[in-house]
Amino acid sequence: MVYTDKQLACVDCGTEFTFSSGEQERYAQLGFTNEPKRCSPCRQAKKASRGDDGGGAPRRRPSSGGPREMFSAVCAQCGKQAQVPFQPRGDKPVYCSDCFGGRR
Repeated sequence: MVYTDKQLACVDCGTEFTFSSGEQERYAQLGFTNEPKRCSPCRQAKKASRGDDGGGAPRRRPSSGGPREMFSAVCAQCGKQAQVPFQPRGDKPVYCSDCFGGRR
């Protein structure tokens, strides 16, 4: 397929930007079917606002500095009550910090 440059309008700022033939070819290679909606500066600003560097897998959001939510569980090894930073699902064993450290 032969691609030609297209002029598109950014949905955020309204500025016209060029969707180049090379970009169109790359989008097709990646299987993208929609044209970009934002100009490059607005696209970068949107990525920065959600903590996305465009590198694939989403990154963990930085800690807000507040207390982390903890959940109660019973250690599968020693039977003591434990506090863990995830919601136990019941299909996998949960260990207290002492027993977990000893398993490493």
